[in-house]
Amino acid sequence: MSQSEIALPHSGVQGEPSPFAIVSKKLGMWLFIISDAVTFGAMLFSYGYVRNASTDWPHPFKFYPSIVNVMFMTFVLVTSSLTVLLGLRAANRGNKRSAVGWIGATVALGILFAALHVREWLSLIHEGVGMFHNPWGAPLFGASFFAITGLHLLHVASGVLILTVLAAGFYRARYSAEDIEVWALYWHFVDLVWMFVVPFVYLLSVAK
Repeated sequence: MSQSEIALPHSGVQGEPSPFAIVSKKLGMWLFIISDAVTFGAMLFSYGYVRNASTDWPHPFKFYPSIVNVMFMTFVLVTSSLTVLLGLRAANRGNKRSAVGWIGATVALGILFAALHVREWLSLIHEGVGMFHNPWGAPLFGASFFAITGLHLLHVASGVLILTVLAAGFYRARYSAEDIEVWALYWHFVDLVWMFVVPFVYLLSVAK
């Protein structure tokens, strides 16, 4: 078999093969996820350093309602990873209606997660938490908390917007199942990051 007969993966750009063993758009997403994981890792490491260096780090999260709310938010986000997976399976089978329905469910769950998060923020702000002050102790608690959870919330909001556009485009045959797979990877990553945020930010600061 000559080299010209060897099938190369498609890059996602019409007529241009990918030089790698993975399509270019998926490779791009993996590279983004790796770089983003480094960003979140650095932020969580900094949070841990500041927390351990502070003698008066607050423990503001009561089991009810704070931890119960976080548990429900986690359930919502994990469920959304399942719905986006079901949407991808439907897309691979060519079932547009089912795929769009499951992606729509993912979008709805993402919006619910964001709404619960904003409600939690408003509750903390009402109690006097700001970027560089709080009524319980270390002033950097607010800055570190809002920075980490805010960045994650930004990822959720971006994912909701992208999945909405993706679902509409897939129904009109502008996007393929491959595009859904690429952005499903992003959504799973957002879910995974939350699994680190919960113990580091919330569970280690449960009210005693």
